[in-house]
Amino acid sequence: MKKVYNPPMESWENLLQRPVQAFSEVEAVAREVFEAVRRDGDTAIGNYTRKFDGVEQETLELSESEILNAGKEVPIALRKAIQTAKENIEKFHRAQRTGRITVETSPGVQCWQEKRPIDKVGLYIPGGTAPLFSTILMLAIPASIAGCREVVLCSPPGKEGQLHPAIIYTAHLCGIRRIFKVGGIQAIAGMTFGTQSIPRVFKIFGPGNQYVTVAKQLATTFGVAIDMPAGPSELLVAADHTADPEFVASDLLSQAEHGTDSQVVLVTTRPELMDQVEAALERQLDLLPRKAIAQKAIDNSKLICVPDDDTAIELINQYGPEHYIICCENEAYYLENTRNAGSVFVGNYTPESAGDYASGTNHTLPTNGYARQYSGVTLDSFMKSISFQKITAQGILQLGPTIEVMAEAEGLQAHKNAVSLRLEHLRSGL
Repeated sequence: MKKVYNPPMESWENLLQRPVQAFSEVEAVAREVFEAVRRDGDTAIGNYTRKFDGVEQETLELSESEILNAGKEVPIALRKAIQTAKENIEKFHRAQRTGRITVETSPGVQCWQEKRPIDKVGLYIPGGTAPLFSTILMLAIPASIAGCREVVLCSPPGKEGQLHPAIIYTAHLCGIRRIFKVGGIQAIAGMTFGTQSIPRVFKIFGPGNQYVTVAKQLATTFGVAIDMPAGPSELLVAADHTADPEFVASDLLSQAEHGTDSQVVLVTTRPELMDQVEAALERQLDLLPRKAIAQKAIDNSKLICVPDDDTAIELINQYGPEHYIICCENEAYYLENTRNAGSVFVGNYTPESAGDYASGTNHTLPTNGYARQYSGVTLDSFMKSISFQKITAQGILQLGPTIEVMAEAEGLQAHKNAVSLRLEHLRSGL
């Protein structure tokens, strides 16, 4: 990893850049796929699955028997682990439910807000180099709690044209019945437009590589909402002399092994810690089955030493990490001053892996600095807030003149008339 000591603030923007491909290059491919899928539906889906994934498919959707039989191929220990994680994630997301909010803003004017589920949602589950069945828990559980009427799942097939049994089992456990063996840009396009097999949805959720991220952003131009721009995974660790270098190295590698375009960063006020973590990284990296992937991500990553906590927190907020671990003596300071982060992990015994799998928080988070303006997935991500109001006769008599003055000042006479007619009607009856 590249070591950087006391970088001047004017260099931070370049220093903190992510290793992402130029948007224009990816967008050109995404637009081509979108246009083909909109025009040719399932045929285009099959063509691009053959081109990008090297897989020939007769059908896109899993049959009921395929879904039911998948559980038999999942080891009992893994099924129990998935069930435990499911219970914790359900607890955390159920706690996010809120009821109706009612306010009488002035006499006779009652306003209230209620939440309603999004009717149709699509879940994208990465499959690529690792079957991320945990992401199903993070998306399907809040979708179920919210009460979404239709939930569609797409995930890229393996070389044999099938999905990993754990993906199918977890989806079924979470109540998903429509599962499609489709990945990448073509999956996002399919859920955007709808095809002969894949239903059109109103909002698309789920992380992915740069192609998926750009495809999701492109989907918004066709009237489909997305959870957030969620691209290659990233982690920043803030650590000092109280941190265990072996723990820090293990956390950095846990994100580095996601993909070659992942990025991990250490920010510390202790230069000796950089050397200790670097040595631990080298030792642990040699033991990883995904060493080649992690190594490339490590090559994109940095160890940064800054002079004090104030500088550290400003740099961290500018980066806006997706995952953010705090292992510092002045823990409270870092927590109080964190403004931009997707999810925060506190202390030596809180690995980021806990949030990825089973602690209960959601792991679908904003990357590439989007934590500065986006939240991670929550229960509210699957719901819409609808405002209501009811005004009594007495209420419009009191509030009406205010509306008339404002409407007239804006030159919107019809707006004023809508109030004036009611006021005249009420006053004539008095």
